Amino acid sequence: MKYIAITMGDPAGIGPEIIARAVSNSELRKICRPVVIGARNILEEAFRLAGQPFRPNVITSVAMADPAPDMVNIMDIGDFKHFQRGKATAEGGTASAAYIRIATELALNKEVNAVVTAPISKEAFAAAELKWPGHTEMLAELTGTVDYAMMLAGGPLRVILVTIHEALRNVPALITRASVLKTILLAKKACNMMGLLHPAIAVAGLNPHAGEAGMFGKEEIEAIAPAVADAQQQGLPVSGPFPPDTIFHKAYRGEVDIIVCMYHDQGLIPLKMICFDTGVNITVGLPIIRTSPDHGTAYDIAWKGLANPSSMIEAIRLAATLRI
Repeated sequence: MKYIAITMGDPAGIGPEIIARAVSNSELRKICRPVVIGARNILEEAFRLAGQPFRPNVITSVAMADPAPDMVNIMDIGDFKHFQRGKATAEGGTASAAYIRIATELALNKEVNAVVTAPISKEAFAAAELKWPGHTEMLAELTGTVDYAMMLAGGPLRVILVTIHEALRNVPALITRASVLKTILLAKKACNMMGLLHPAIAVAGLNPHAGEAGMFGKEEIEAIAPAVADAQQQGLPVSGPFPPDTIFHKAYRGEVDIIVCMYHDQGLIPLKMICFDTGVNITVGLPIIRTSPDHGTAYDIAWKGLANPSSMIEAIRLAATLRI
């Protein structure tokens, strides 16, 4: 049975509530043992809001985790008493970063098999004067990882991104032969993590019609196609670049296992169209397994009993099946 560390995320967001609903899921408890890293008092309130029974087992090491299906194993980092629900604050940023640090340490020490992170706020991180813009960059530094990428999975689609949170006007300069090749290599690593023995990796173009032989842009000719050729020479099962408006349909029909996308919305718009409530974010390239729900803190509905736990449930389920 795998141990999964689950960080509570920003206490002011929906993280505590979706955790309460997810770890109470009887099917999940059959495949893993969750250990929640957070604040006991917040979790107790979240369980009450979710209408779930709360039997806490406060532990200081994973070895103390109770396997009973109705037990909530908690590494209590201290009460979080004075917080504003539904609002990004420095206190929330500081707390959520502390949870991430501890979970990462547990994973690096092989005390847990994977880490699942509840949503944090980039605004709260900034207010707390933390140097990372989000989870991905923080986890990369904590694990000493240089090459990493964000992969999103949902339904029949899996997408991995060459660039992540960048203004569109900055993206073309970041599409280089090296950056695309690096992401293709990480796409193959992602397929290995998922147990796909004979994957089909497709690379999307940046421009309409994949540039139409240079008529609509030269990134495909100068960077993307050469990177695909480099990967093919290394024996990787990759093809492209394909017109972005057609390749997702092929993946939807099962002809492609993962798509290398050039920028954030290119990959996330089609994925969220078909699996808005169940998409999962996976950080590829880390020496640990990390997944998260594919949504944010949702401050507008936080602490109102409205949060949907589906993406968190899928993130935990996937974390229990991935392998490094």
